[in-house]
Amino acid sequence: MRALIISADNFEDSELLVPYYRLLEEGIPVDVASPARGTIKGKHGYEVRVDKTLAEVVPDDYTVLILPGGKAPAVIRKEAAALAICRHFFGHNKPVAAICHGPQTLITAGLLKGRRATCYQSVAAEMKEAGALYEDSEVVVDGNLVTSRQPSDIPAFCREMMKKLKG
Repeated sequence: MRALIISADNFEDSELLVPYYRLLEEGIPVDVASPARGTIKGKHGYEVRVDKTLAEVVPDDYTVLILPGGKAPAVIRKEAAALAICRHFFGHNKPVAAICHGPQTLITAGLLKGRRATCYQSVAAEMKEAGALYEDSEVVVDGNLVTSRQPSDIPAFCREMMKKLKG
C-alpha cells in the first residue's frame, strides 16, 4: 500500500500535512508529486519535499490519491499528467480523497458528473456546473470518492479516507 499526494505551491498547509502524517502513522508510505522537483511551499509557510514530478508518477504504484486544497489546484488542474493520474484512479476504482479546492482537478478531468461531492463554498457553483451532486457537508463519500469542504473538516476527511483504505 502506498499513497500519492498531488499538490503545488500555495497549498493549504493543514490539508496536505494532516493526511500526510495520518497515513505515515498507519505505516503507509506517501509520495508527494508536483509539476517540478524541489520543495513546495504552503500558504502558511510550511515546505514539503517533492518526491516525484507528475510525469514520473506511475499510478499503478499507488493505492490512494489525495488532492489538498488551497491555491495549488489552480496550477495542478492545468497539468495533463495530473488529469491522467486522476482518471486512472477513477478508472480502477481506487480511493480518491479531495478537500477544499482539491476537487477542481477532478472537475477539469471530467470525473464528477453524477457523483455526490462537496468542496469549499467558492467552488460549489463550478462543481454543480460540472454535473456533480453538490452537498454542503463536512464529508461526502460516494463510492471511491471522499470529499470535504475546508480545514475544519479534516478529522472527518481523514476518518473516511482511512475507512476506504482499510476496506
